[in-house]
Amino acid sequence: MSIEVALAPRDGTGLNHLLSSLYTKGSADYHHWLAKGQFNQQYAPSSATEDAVGKYLTQSGLTLQRSASPFLVRAEGSSAQVSAAFHTTISTYQEKGGPRFFANTTAAQLPATVAPGVLGVIGLSDTSQSRPADDAVMPSQRTAAKDQQASSSCETSYPTASQLSGFVTSGTSFPFGFGDGPGCSGLTPSQLNSIYGAPNAGAKGKGTGVTVALYEATGYEPASIATWAQEFYGSGYDTPGLDEVTVDGGPLDPQCPTGDSCPADANGYSGDVEAELDIERVLAVAPDVAKIMIYDSPNDTTGQTELDSFTKIAGDDAASVVSSSWGNGECVLPASFVEAENTDFEQMAAQGQTMLASAGDEGPVLCAAYGTGDDSLSVFDPAAQPYVTAVGGTSFEGYNPGTDATPGYNGAESAWDADNLCQDSATVVDGESGYDWCVAGTQPVGAGNAGSGGSSAYWGRPGYQTGPGVNNPYTTDGNGTTDCSLAADGTPCREIPDVSADGDTYTGYSTYCVATSSDTLSQCYALESKESVTGWFSVAGTSSASPLWAGIAADMESYAGAREGFLNPLLYGLYNIDAGRYFNDITSAGHIVTTDGLYPTTPGYDEATGIGTPKMAALITQS
Repeated sequence: MSIEVALAPRDGTGLNHLLSSLYTKGSADYHHWLAKGQFNQQYAPSSATEDAVGKYLTQSGLTLQRSASPFLVRAEGSSAQVSAAFHTTISTYQEKGGPRFFANTTAAQLPATVAPGVLGVIGLSDTSQSRPADDAVMPSQRTAAKDQQASSSCETSYPTASQLSGFVTSGTSFPFGFGDGPGCSGLTPSQLNSIYGAPNAGAKGKGTGVTVALYEATGYEPASIATWAQEFYGSGYDTPGLDEVTVDGGPLDPQCPTGDSCPADANGYSGDVEAELDIERVLAVAPDVAKIMIYDSPNDTTGQTELDSFTKIAGDDAASVVSSSWGNGECVLPASFVEAENTDFEQMAAQGQTMLASAGDEGPVLCAAYGTGDDSLSVFDPAAQPYVTAVGGTSFEGYNPGTDATPGYNGAESAWDADNLCQDSATVVDGESGYDWCVAGTQPVGAGNAGSGGSSAYWGRPGYQTGPGVNNPYTTDGNGTTDCSLAADGTPCREIPDVSADGDTYTGYSTYCVATSSDTLSQCYALESKESVTGWFSVAGTSSASPLWAGIAADMESYAGAREGFLNPLLYGLYNIDAGRYFNDITSAGHIVTTDGLYPTTPGYDEATGIGTPKMAALITQS
């Protein structure tokens, strides 16, 4: 087995003070970011701490291995040696209806001389595999290409519950067409920018000079990005460079830690839709970014390769805006893993890097989507992390802009829960239980799904998370176990999402993705036979919403001429000063869908849509 002992930052009190000062207007440290390398110089564990942990591991029969981070001590050994070293037992389990997995039966323990500097041990369970939060749907039974419809509308009605039920239970397709993309394949960049009110600020408001990083765990075809860009920006558009940064061999040549697993069916090109939609969503609102860096690691089961990626993104400090559309439910992640991640995100915040992540696409029952047999409430990690902006999903419900290139925002935006089918109950609706409808879009072709939100099982509510609606009937308080267990008892828990954007499959974005039969496990290749115009389809999910907000963050930085850093203190500040200027508040008034399957949309903050969706002009030019 390969394990990593996560070490706490040196001078944690000083680090907390620095992070507070960096984001407090009027402070001498306000926005005076740490330079590359300074974080480790000031806060990396002492050599004495590292040596003590390393000595104990070697004395326990483990072999030390090279680590990507001074905050992680990696070692290898047999399961018996690992169990003995941490005074626990590694056992195999299987939840009802779920896959087999291994995990430690009791919490890891270390000697009192070593434990004070340790956050936890990673690799004692294999439930930490990252998953994309994308949701793809094809324009089924829509055979006329866009150029044959120049004088007609792309509109079809929003799918009914009976249509979705027929598709899920018997594979019966139905007419679908939304937006002005080729083959009615979704919103174009022009439509997206118009709906959310992008400013007419020239290149300065389109991400000029900004470098964006995307966390990925899949192969993809860069040529698809150029085709998408030329369709919407013309042949003269100079597509920004795509810099591939492989970590641990990447998904095409995984170099998995010993004893860890990088499953073949979760690597190769198995998530290529995710990678390409991420890039295309950034370019839809920030077409002039300097470049996009793709940090591509293998998809493993213990989370060690994911940690290596975030560690490298923070260590390189080359990108000022970072987005992840991958993650997992907190319900299957050990505290040691989320605490180790937090160190990376603290480093990013201290360096002025903006970190955003998808809040999830399975309503309130994320873990049911992942086959754990657990229908309990949970939220998505890393979105729930205190130094990450969690981006949720909404729907345009019955509003279809058709061929209108510059549609306005007409207030039609609602919570995302396709036809109210996802429910926090086993009640059968149209042949499927409410739980099943929450996860229906996890099929290769989406059918149901809903936006995800809720309260963290680990993190207490950060100081920035204030304002109308933050305290609500669904607020939970720390109890030391199931609710924000890393916070003091009685502390209100971190709530997500923070913000949202369109995430509904059936009101999604025009996306282009092609592949070849040699692209192992490619989703794009599997979908081509279902497309009315080859390569084009509508895709959404919160994994479209997060890179969309990353593009907005790049625009904000470009316009301001400086890094904005972690966005939440700014976003909640604007929310409390003049929410209506900067955000579209998503409420239940006048809408068919009023929850994400559990959490209702209300005036102000709610756990279905956060503080709202973007009013781009104000955010970019007036924040």
